[in-house]
Amino acid sequence: MAEKEATSRIKINKLLETAGWHFFPDANTAANIQLEPSVTIKSSDIDALGDNFEKTSKGFIDFLLLDTRGFPLIVLEAKSENKNPLVGKEQARKYAKSQNCRFVILSNGNLHYFWDLERGNPYLITSFPTPDSVMGYHQVTPNPQRLIESHVSEDYIVLTQRPNYQSEAAYRNEAERPGYIMANKLRFLRPYQLKAIYALQLAVKEGKDRFLFEMATGTGKTLTAAAVIKLFLRSGNARRVLFLVDRLELEDQAKKAFASLLSADFQTVIYKENRDDWRRAEIVVTTVQSLLFNNKYQRLFSPTDFDLVISDEAHRSIGGNARAVFDYFIGYKLGLTATPRDYLKRFDKTTPSTRDPREAERRLMLDTYRTFGCENSEPTYRYSLLDGVKEGYLINPTVVDARTEITTDLLSKEGFIVTFTDDAGEDQKEAFKQREFEKRFFADATNQLFCKTFLENALRDPVSGEIGKSIIFAVSQNHAAKLAQILNQMADRMFPGKYQSDFAVQVTSLIPDAQQFTINFSNNNLLGSANFLPAYKTSKARVCVTVGMMTTGYDCTDILNLGMFRPIFSPTDFIQIKGRGTRKHNFLEQLFDDSLKDGVRHPQKSAFKLFDFFANCEYFEKDFNYDEVLKLPRYQKKSTTGGGGGGGGGGGGGGPYEHLGSDILSMIKEETIGTEGMKIDRMFFEKFKDTIRENVTVAAAVKSGQWDRAVDYVTCEVFDKPEEYYSLDKLRKAAAVDRRLGLREILEKIFGLIPRFKSKDELLEEEFAKFVVDYKPEEVSIIPALKNFFKAYVTDNHLREIMETKKFAMLYTTPSFTAADLKAVPVKYRTLIAEYVKDYVPLNQFVA
Repeated sequence: MAEKEATSRIKINKLLETAGWHFFPDANTAANIQLEPSVTIKSSDIDALGDNFEKTSKGFIDFLLLDTRGFPLIVLEAKSENKNPLVGKEQARKYAKSQNCRFVILSNGNLHYFWDLERGNPYLITSFPTPDSVMGYHQVTPNPQRLIESHVSEDYIVLTQRPNYQSEAAYRNEAERPGYIMANKLRFLRPYQLKAIYALQLAVKEGKDRFLFEMATGTGKTLTAAAVIKLFLRSGNARRVLFLVDRLELEDQAKKAFASLLSADFQTVIYKENRDDWRRAEIVVTTVQSLLFNNKYQRLFSPTDFDLVISDEAHRSIGGNARAVFDYFIGYKLGLTATPRDYLKRFDKTTPSTRDPREAERRLMLDTYRTFGCENSEPTYRYSLLDGVKEGYLINPTVVDARTEITTDLLSKEGFIVTFTDDAGEDQKEAFKQREFEKRFFADATNQLFCKTFLENALRDPVSGEIGKSIIFAVSQNHAAKLAQILNQMADRMFPGKYQSDFAVQVTSLIPDAQQFTINFSNNNLLGSANFLPAYKTSKARVCVTVGMMTTGYDCTDILNLGMFRPIFSPTDFIQIKGRGTRKHNFLEQLFDDSLKDGVRHPQKSAFKLFDFFANCEYFEKDFNYDEVLKLPRYQKKSTTGGGGGGGGGGGGGGPYEHLGSDILSMIKEETIGTEGMKIDRMFFEKFKDTIRENVTVAAAVKSGQWDRAVDYVTCEVFDKPEEYYSLDKLRKAAAVDRRLGLREILEKIFGLIPRFKSKDELLEEEFAKFVVDYKPEEVSIIPALKNFFKAYVTDNHLREIMETKKFAMLYTTPSFTAADLKAVPVKYRTLIAEYVKDYVPLNQFVA
């Protein structure tokens, strides 16, 4: 026993020395560590310590760590190796209070906890903090109440960017205001971003110190993070923030973003560019990989160096060993992710296969939620793609499912069958699946067909008419090179003299300056600009062909086409790729000739195409519906003969196979995704449906027509419970209907009593039909005017107010229902409709 205790202290001494604490065993020596007189250990003393060493130390402090002025800073309570260091917690608290110390370290030589008595519970650490770090940490006195009560409004960031903006003439003039905001790059917080901040403040009020924001790509996670950073720094709950990214190119992007938003108040640096003076900055940006290399995070950083750690793309940046970096630092933790948890379609988690990549994704996401204290798998705040689309901030894709005969075979259960003769002269067969495309199975005709189909069906730029800016995702760097070459050859034929092998550009890690290419593409000067229209600044290069560089965190709002020229097995990759096109964009911002602007019919980006050549959507979404079936001609490579599976060369016996024959596009289908979203975004409602159908009490109440009982039971016993935290508001969003649903209507749909949810307009038609039956207008010619007034009166609160107050002049500024519209309605029907609506039409259901 005594030997374990002595070993523990020897290890602690070593850890203290490594952390930079100067250890002096002489009790009379004043230094950073003072070892109390009765704790001087010599090898000859060990046998005299007895079976319980702590009982021989009657009330003294094991280690007292002093600051540079000689004042007590940390009480270190040491326990023997076979004891949990937490058993000394209360003893250490008493000692710390007696010495007026805020910090405690609990250690048995192997397991260590750092405890800030003003912040809550002991935090597990893997190394001891350095003196400088703890003294810097000591300067921050946590005040959660100040953080909770801080007022955050839509101009929270703008007040840092330009504190006096409200008093400036250009802002006060409403006509000039949009130009002023754009010229000064002012960033106002959107309503949902404010809700995220408020959700974090509420979580802090509930005593939480870990948070997770699940926000769709394009919803401004970085801007939201900037507001969080300002909140913590301004409220005094942090003195320094660490922002972790998972890719090199995102370092510079994050630094520039924070500099543009917060530089007036706080300094942002990239760690690798400021290795010697990063401590002077309030915001430090780095990649997880940089800190992991040679355990740099343990060698060069102290656990107390950062008071807030933010993990961008949290499902990636804390995966595997990277989580050790994230957990190493003490303090508040915030995770940002665009990948929702409920995305694993056609996947039975009760019978997972370790070969299915979705199993790894599922585990990674669950680990992400646990890491951020969301054991019930509900984030601190969620804002989905569907939310963004419904509220007008994002765009859903038009999905183009294009399959050739070869890819159809590769995707089939049997695979693409190749027959060959082995070395013994025996006939053999080998099957190739989609995973082996451009890895072991090669078909130039298929790549040619992919590119031809893409170019013929891609969306065009609304200003210049050239192919809209596009990103294509290839299998490998070699595949990317092939596709870029084919696209450039085809562009020469489609646009003679316009391109010099710079229509498509390979953007992969092997290409010099590839990272700069992505920036130039976003800034519309990749390999030139204004190729078709001199006054229109848009990139000359129209297509970036990549593998993985542009999947995550790449902002380029004017993307019109995305091509999945490869099979995708990661739901995270699928969602991230789709997210590259969801942002809105005004193309007139790039047109510098006002005389041309009126001729642009559709300047606002309202759609983008997602080309799917490997049934990726179907892989994640069962029974995905497509329409607009187009027949396209056969594409045959001129230098080869044969078709289907007949032409081939190489391969056999496990080697690569090159298909030398032709390929034909068997189908191409398009579906414009509406506000209901893709199935991958609608998991929540389906899970609730399964839960309710299995509930015996609810089923019995519905069957017997006891609707009040059913509604009350669901409200009290199902809503807001752990695991899923269902709520009526979440179900309304998940159902993706353009009006407000009631719980009874949702239950009717779940139990098959109604086939579907009717749209707002369908309900309005039904209500107007009832009115017509009751009042039977004699003149048929006035019915269209009556219907127009009826619908507007039901849905527009502003119109109802105008009619009640008789301020009809306001109709001249009301676009939804004008003064001319009112004149078409006979006076008596204006009163009849108003009274009918008040008495018989439940207005609540028409609220979006």
